[in-house]
Parts: sequence; C-alpha cells; structure tokens
Amino acid sequence: MKKVKLHELAFARSGDKGDVSNIGLMAKTKEIYEALSKTVTSEKIKEHFRGMIKGNVEIYRMPNLDSLEIILRRALGGGATCTLRFDQTGKSMGQALLRMEVEVEEKLLNEAKKKDEEILKTYRVG
Repeated sequence: MKKVKLHELAFARSGDKGDVSNIGLMAKTKEIYEALSKTVTSEKIKEHFRGMIKGNVEIYRMPNLDSLEIILRRALGGGATCTLRFDQTGKSMGQALLRMEVEVEEKLLNEAKKKDEEILKTYRVG
C-alpha cells in the first residue's frame, strides 16, 4: 500500500447551491473507482476539511461514470451572499479535496499514471 493524494487517482469538479457544496470525484479507471468508493468516506472528508463543513457529508456512488458525487452540507459559511470565506461559491472545494491523502495498492497508482500518459498523448499538440 502506498499513501498518495487523490489528484494522482482522480479528477474533480465542484460547485454550490446556497450553503451546500457538491464535488464530483471522477476516478481515472474503473479499478481506481472501486478502491476509492471504499476508501473515500464521509468521516475522512470531514476530517480533511477540518471544521469547514458544519453539516453532513453525503457520498453517492455513480458506478456507470466511475465517479462519486459528494455533498457537503453547511460547507460555505452560509452561502455566497452571507459568507466571509474567500471561495464563497465552492468552486475550489474539488481541488482542495484532491489534496486529501489515501492509501492504495501500487498497481492502482501505476494504472493512474498510464491513464495520464494516454490523456497527454491524445491531447498533445504538435
């Protein structure tokens, strides 16, 4: 097992509705998704954000997309019109989550690196 940051295994996109932030965590492969769906827990996410999330953390599995939909309630200091937070609309919450550390098998890390190489090759210009 190796400890790595989520950004090595997944992509993320986040947004908000009022005082609720949502994060889509998209695994780079199906096998990574299976591991993350067991490893990324509500408790672990709440600890990662250390007191920023005042409400519940809900995680919904989306196996058809190899993704997790994560809902962070009472996570934005009241929402865009009320908060004094720098990121009042939760746009950076996904990137912040990608800094969370998880333990995975070395083979999954190798899969992620291979997928990154495929993506770079596909979109490389020139």
